[in-house]
Amino acid sequence: MDPLFVLLIGVAIVFIGILVFKLHAFFTLTLAAMAVAAFSSPELISAFWQGEGKSVAEATSLANAPFGLRVATAFGVTCGKIGIVICMASIIGKTLLDSGAALRIVRAILKALGEKRAPAAMGASGFFLGIPVFFDTVFYLMVPLAKALAASTKRNYGLYILAIIAGGSIAHSQIPPTPGPLFVAEQLGIDIGMMMISGIIVGGIAAFSGMLYAKWINKKKPIPFRDLEEGGDTEMQSWDDVNDSDLPNLWLSMAPIVLPLILLSGKTILTGVAGAAGLELPGWFANLVGLLGDKNVALTLGACIGLFTLFKMKGGNDAVKEAMQAALASGGIVLMITCAGGAFGGMLQQSGIREVVASLGVGNGFWFLPMAFILTAMIRTVQGSATVAMITSVGILGPMAGELTFHPIYLAMVIGFGSKPVPWMNDSGFWVISKMSGMTEGETLMNFSVMATIMATVGLIFSIIGSIVLPLNGLM
Repeated sequence: MDPLFVLLIGVAIVFIGILVFKLHAFFTLTLAAMAVAAFSSPELISAFWQGEGKSVAEATSLANAPFGLRVATAFGVTCGKIGIVICMASIIGKTLLDSGAALRIVRAILKALGEKRAPAAMGASGFFLGIPVFFDTVFYLMVPLAKALAASTKRNYGLYILAIIAGGSIAHSQIPPTPGPLFVAEQLGIDIGMMMISGIIVGGIAAFSGMLYAKWINKKKPIPFRDLEEGGDTEMQSWDDVNDSDLPNLWLSMAPIVLPLILLSGKTILTGVAGAAGLELPGWFANLVGLLGDKNVALTLGACIGLFTLFKMKGGNDAVKEAMQAALASGGIVLMITCAGGAFGGMLQQSGIREVVASLGVGNGFWFLPMAFILTAMIRTVQGSATVAMITSVGILGPMAGELTFHPIYLAMVIGFGSKPVPWMNDSGFWVISKMSGMTEGETLMNFSVMATIMATVGLIFSIIGSIVLPLNGLM
């Protein structure tokens, strides 16, 4: 069957399953992967595997394997690449919250920048915590702090809320080990350290543009202070009463995030600089950098520090046990969805879509990155989830990465930014922000949705400029 038709079948199943039948993303993506695998031509599947270095006999055997087995294999390959990272990131996020380390980090940033720069402090805190912690959780944590600031200053309530969103939402879509950007990086063959560095730089620029809009809309249409809606998280409200003496030290609080960031980015920077200078790292040092800079090792070390911090603050194994169970329960759901997306993308690659795309010369056009942005944004707007939008989009666009005239990091950035617009009533995050902040639906659209679209557009523009000015072809 024609690869383009197979692609349409897979995408149609994803949209109809989620939008019409309200099926879980894991089930829908798995079903789409099986449909693509079932309708793909064995000859094209064999050609794909031969292109991957398999012999004719091996490629033929893989092509003739039952489609359910091929889907399960692709599912397992994805899990092997990112499973440990997602689980460890979930543990880090949970321990930061339960130990009080997240609150310590936010208070330290607020203290360092002062009340006059409180919006910047809220944005920086959201950005930093959004690296290992899911956006919804970051927002739950920081909304009471925003309310406390607004109550004391008697102004800028909406600005504080939008600052949290600007920092946390961008980190959610641009910086691993958050599942979306982690999955995109793996699918496009991008080093995770490079993905983190690029996400911090370009994502920081986009978040800054969001802050500018937040300041402007706060002056034009300020949102009055509002208490938590009925049913708000009482535990989060009580955190305002926690004394600093009851929180862990700042260096220990930051270590679960900073250590993996240093190890992963350090490996990327050291190896990149050495290669550019024509130098060869000593064998023992290269092995050490490779060991500690491995994403699984780096995140595991971060999780160990987080668990130690929780044990130290709570003084027992029960808190550690409960935190791990809760973290793995929530992280497991995300992992299942992500691996199903990996299976879907893997089946699309085997369908022969790569060759069709190569014949179109899509990587040579200026329009490619805007097209990727629009595709991802359409998927996000229609079905509501940024993570599912990134997973689906990279499954479609991934086979094109080898044909690009610039480094695929720019495609990864654009897919991440494309997952931002346009959040509305079908997005769970929209309702979290609306109910926890007290904003009406109209206010949430005017503030959150417009700001997300502006940040995404700015990120797209800078990604396009980077792909032209600094294509980074030598790093592929």
